[in-house]
Amino acid sequence: HVQMVESGGGLVQPGGSLRLSCAASGYTYSRFSSYCMDWFRQAPGKEREEVARIENDGTTTYADSVKGRFTISKDNAKNTLYLQMDNLKPEDTAMYICAADHRPWLCATLTPADFGYWGQGTQVTVS
Repeated sequence: HVQMVESGGGLVQPGGSLRLSCAASGYTYSRFSSYCMDWFRQAPGKEREEVARIENDGTTTYADSVKGRFTISKDNAKNTLYLQMDNLKPEDTAMYICAADHRPWLCATLTPADFGYWGQGTQVTVS
């Protein structure tokens, strides 16, 4: 059973930057490098939104709202997923949650409900 712990959230002014981290452990089915990893966010009164996804081969996708501002990456040696957030806007305020799945062959087609492992989230407030 995979455990994931997010960190790096906080309060930042508009235009500022934050880097979120998601440390993973407890892999049973495959090594970290083969996992599909994702960042989601959920703001009060809004539905959960997929922010960015990184496949096992490094392919990345982003929500239109964050393209050009956010960068998803991972360090396989450290079993850690990152989300670099630049030029933050008030509408980016949300709880940011990392998610993972051990089925890399399905990564490109996984829906949010399909992800098998979730962290607890880290709060990002832009004000």
